[in-house]
Amino acid sequence: MSENELPLTEERWQAIVSNDTAYNDQFIYAIKTTGIFCKPSCKSRIPNRENVRVYANAKQAQQSGFRPCKRCKPTGARLPDQEWVAVAAQFIGNHYKEPLPLQTIADACHGSPYHLQRTFKRIMGISPSSYVQQLRISKAKQLLNETDQSVAGIAAAVGMPNTAYFITLFKKTTGRTPAEYRLHRSRNEIG
Repeated sequence: MSENELPLTEERWQAIVSNDTAYNDQFIYAIKTTGIFCKPSCKSRIPNRENVRVYANAKQAQQSGFRPCKRCKPTGARLPDQEWVAVAAQFIGNHYKEPLPLQTIADACHGSPYHLQRTFKRIMGISPSSYVQQLRISKAKQLLNETDQSVAGIAAAVGMPNTAYFITLFKKTTGRTPAEYRLHRSRNEIG
């Protein structure tokens, strides 16, 4: 626990879990895995208790390296869109192997799915789901280049357990099936 941190008592934890507005002026909580801090009344997804850090105020949370939540706006100011989208992209990068519906990403980044979709597309030029697909295909190319893992194994490793869908998406994105991509790479190494 850092010098600015307060203990996470059962009372504070229950205030977070129940989104109790009565505690908004008593403390701020931060989530270690997302780097975001919130008011106790924030309606975002309930974090894992072991990832929660408690501070007396927003200033202390910011001094400890956390950013304000876009949903509950604990500082009264808005998180700049580019920084918020960067948080979403980082979350996607850390969780691309898991199912990632828009709601899950929005909850993790403390915003609404509609606002995330619109803002992400404006900043990144593609939707969050397209970004997830691009990242998965990029990771699949890396695995095809660096391992002898089966196509089905690679599909599962990048979060796409439906091998047929993975092959179709890979070909649509790269112009080759995963097997053709690997074979082309092998020919280039020989030639």
